[in-house]
Amino acid sequence: MKFNELGLNQDLLKAVADLGFENPTPIQEKTIPALLTEDADIVALAQTGTGKTAAFGLPLLGKINSNSKKTQALILAPTRELCVQIAGDLKNFSKYVLGLHVLPVYGGAAIVNQIKDLKKGIQIVVATPGRLVDLIERKAIQLNEIQYVILDEADEMLNMGFKDDLDTILAETPFNKSVWLFSATMASEVSRIAKKYMREPIEFSVGKKNQGADKIEHVFYSVHFRDRYLALKRIADFYPDIYGLVFCRTKIETQEVADALIKDGYSADALHGDLSQAQRDFVMKRFRNKTLQMLVATDVAARGIDVDNITHVINYNLPEDDESYTHRSGRTARAGKSGISIAIVTKKDIGRIKDLERKIGKSFRKSLVPTGVEVCEKQLFHLVHKLHKVEVMDEEIEKFLPNIYQELNDLSKEELIKRFISEEFNRFHTYYQNAPDLNEHGNESGGGMKDGRTVRFFLNLGHFDGLNKLMLKDYLADITRVHPRMIFNIDIKDSFSFFETETKFKDNFIALNHSGIEFNNRTLNLEVSSGRGGGSRNRNDKNSEKKHFKKSGGNFRKEGNFKQSERGFKDKFRKRKF
Repeated sequence: MKFNELGLNQDLLKAVADLGFENPTPIQEKTIPALLTEDADIVALAQTGTGKTAAFGLPLLGKINSNSKKTQALILAPTRELCVQIAGDLKNFSKYVLGLHVLPVYGGAAIVNQIKDLKKGIQIVVATPGRLVDLIERKAIQLNEIQYVILDEADEMLNMGFKDDLDTILAETPFNKSVWLFSATMASEVSRIAKKYMREPIEFSVGKKNQGADKIEHVFYSVHFRDRYLALKRIADFYPDIYGLVFCRTKIETQEVADALIKDGYSADALHGDLSQAQRDFVMKRFRNKTLQMLVATDVAARGIDVDNITHVINYNLPEDDESYTHRSGRTARAGKSGISIAIVTKKDIGRIKDLERKIGKSFRKSLVPTGVEVCEKQLFHLVHKLHKVEVMDEEIEKFLPNIYQELNDLSKEELIKRFISEEFNRFHTYYQNAPDLNEHGNESGGGMKDGRTVRFFLNLGHFDGLNKLMLKDYLADITRVHPRMIFNIDIKDSFSFFETETKFKDNFIALNHSGIEFNNRTLNLEVSSGRGGGSRNRNDKNSEKKHFKKSGGNFRKEGNFKQSERGFKDKFRKRKF
């Protein structure tokens, strides 16, 4: 089917042709004719990147009266980025429609300017829920003439806590309006909105409910908890043209992973809730321009990101809920393209993989983290391909060639090729020539290792010394010359800490006891802990904590338990000057 068969008017068809659109996507093919001919409520389920903006935007523009300056349509989106993107698309679709105005309103921009623009007469308002509620409370916008309300990424808005805002907004709109709800998943809260504010909605769905997009390949790598970052780097090196999103659960881990990637020479940056709007805009601009190869983000910060041609989505952690995985993976394979969604998991996460397979109706392919040899081979042939395709600027280099020929005249063609290839290849070969196998082969329990490769240390520094996990890792790496990635499973208490490292680095840390190094007037003391290594604690871990706490002056019997004793210690340490 072609766009000219959907019933759109000539002004819209001309704009669509200018944008290079020829054939509608499945969701567009289903919804556009129905929305043009009926004033019904609809629920449309389709993955991110399947053309939902055109699916509701084109028929909406066909129904708006551009001769009236009243606000006739309201589009709600979860984030500023998506709000701006929708408004931009609608302006492109309506560029031949005289007198039609679209305005995005969102937090982070001057509300005074938005109020001035609204007074000029805007037929379609695209808004984030929080900012629209603010405008309603200021009586700066009238919704009593609204004929159409579109909820885009409805599940995302509800996941972000906009339930009360949506109720407030929808209650301000006329009862006889049409509500068009577009969502990637049909979560229970989305169903509640549909039942409360919609009248016998017509449902359109591309694929099964909550199902992942067809052109996404789902892959998982099983590694030890401590090797997740090394696995991430190796995956990135194995895909030289990667243009990807890396998802972490917390803001702290997001920044840590991004900082580590930057330090290791990758073009990466972080996106999380602690960034200002200006910082966020700067990061997103670099990512859209492909100045960044990898963007490390939290789920909340990444909501509403609409970037084409993302090749990989990497789950550094699996998300807390299955719906979030659907949204994460939906950032790739957009507009009919293919993509890869990768999960880096530990043994304890395998059950989650099976749950996700049932949820999205797709199978995950278990893959092995590439070996060092495989990465070097991939990089080598990537370099050869680049050399073969490079554009030769004859005129610009002509004057330099005689001296170059003279310098290289003693080398044969074969020797020249070897040297040019080696210039780039050698750094990967040097790094990966003794690279360990990162794959988990069934000997991990709760994130730890039972093969004697790691050792767990007690250290007499903690929160009271002004340390957090990242600071402690950097400090230990600096004084031992051990790479920060080899210091893991850090557990910081108020007055002491535990961490793990590989057994081969044991002596590096034991030697600190004889060095006389002090931190904030406290001489460092490290001991091998009797608790086993790993991310989950057992009885041995707790006994080890008690033993070391007693060495620090704690009294468990008197206080009753470890936490009470630790609290009793706080006053003593607060009085010290560090």
